[in-house]
Amino acid sequence: MREDECDVIIVGGGLVGATLALLLGEAGWRVTILDAAPAPAAAGPSGEGTPGEGAPALRVSALTAASRRLFTSLGVWPWLAQRRAAAYRGMQVWDSEGGGEIHFDADDVGVDTLGHIVENDLLLAALTRRLETLPNVTWERAVRVTAYRREAGQAWLTLDNDETRVAPRVVGADGARSPLRSMAGIAVAERDTGQVAVVTSVRTAQGHGGIARQVFLPGGPLAFLPLAIDGGDTHCSIVWSTTPAQAQHLTQLGESETGRERLGEELTQAFGARLGRVDVIDAALAFPIAQRHARRYVDAGLALVGDAAHSLHPLAGQGVNLGLMDAAVLAEEWIRARERGADPGDPRILARYERRRRSENAAMLAAMQGFQRLFGSRSPALRLARNWGLGGVDRLLPLKRVMIRQALGEYGDLPKRCR
Repeated sequence: MREDECDVIIVGGGLVGATLALLLGEAGWRVTILDAAPAPAAAGPSGEGTPGEGAPALRVSALTAASRRLFTSLGVWPWLAQRRAAAYRGMQVWDSEGGGEIHFDADDVGVDTLGHIVENDLLLAALTRRLETLPNVTWERAVRVTAYRREAGQAWLTLDNDETRVAPRVVGADGARSPLRSMAGIAVAERDTGQVAVVTSVRTAQGHGGIARQVFLPGGPLAFLPLAIDGGDTHCSIVWSTTPAQAQHLTQLGESETGRERLGEELTQAFGARLGRVDVIDAALAFPIAQRHARRYVDAGLALVGDAAHSLHPLAGQGVNLGLMDAAVLAEEWIRARERGADPGDPRILARYERRRRSENAAMLAAMQGFQRLFGSRSPALRLARNWGLGGVDRLLPLKRVMIRQALGEYGDLPKRCR
């Protein structure tokens, strides 16, 4: 690759990296994505393996209204909405060890929905379809970056096939354990939450009615996220954040048909049978939960986005939304700089991106840490306080409206395409 063939290299082709590539590619930038993941497998003769067909994917995202507006502006949302984007109009949160409960409803702030639950594979397929229409975007798959250096105003990336890629700017969108971040010498603050997230898919006896539900258990929160499968409302995606020992037990249950029956019984009991009997329809996967925050988001000609910059507890479902806002703000700053004749690689431009995103991400990380400590405490006084707090907030509509706006992603210095 000659030095003049590419404006930016994005390392990582997940949801955030692909979104950034689309934002820049639509603006005429020459973009190369270096993706360690292989190309998606071809669908089988009956369509199995096709995103949005068959059993729901185990990994899902709760997209805010701000994220939906971003995808609408990129021409991604209409295709996605015709498939399996499950809108939810309400949220219910309660404490299993008391009577504290809070309800949020879209009507409280005059909107149609609070968000959408979307399978990650389907969202990535929608982004891929749009990227394939842009001749100025190249997606290299099954390649890993093994070395990075900055020289003569260029980023030099060595790949595991011994080839080299060169560009004036590079973005790390390669996940929470970002190799590029390490190669750039950017330190990260990390905190082990002591919990593991277990995910699976279930069918419930009663319909979810477009409500996202979460109960705080002694070991951690359990969420039932509504899915839209075959036009019905009896499927949910499960995210159970719990102790490592409990997580191992749950995943082992998911390995056999008999075990899944038992797992369904445990889910039914833990959830207080709010949706009746729960039947597990897939394996259960586990992911250790650690909160990470890069000490800085930028370096000379380099920016970090998404989990490479920050990763947080899934209890609020905000991880992917924060990453999408990173991508939208970085693209906005770079495109605006080029339009006014400035160098997008100017350290002041990158510093502005970092200022706009770091404080908001830090606030969300702190909030998640506080929630985990509050609801994970065995102190009788704290249990009483949190139950009183949930019930008290539920009766304060003005405060609930503020919290709903936060859930909608409508706060802070939003990029123009997300307003």
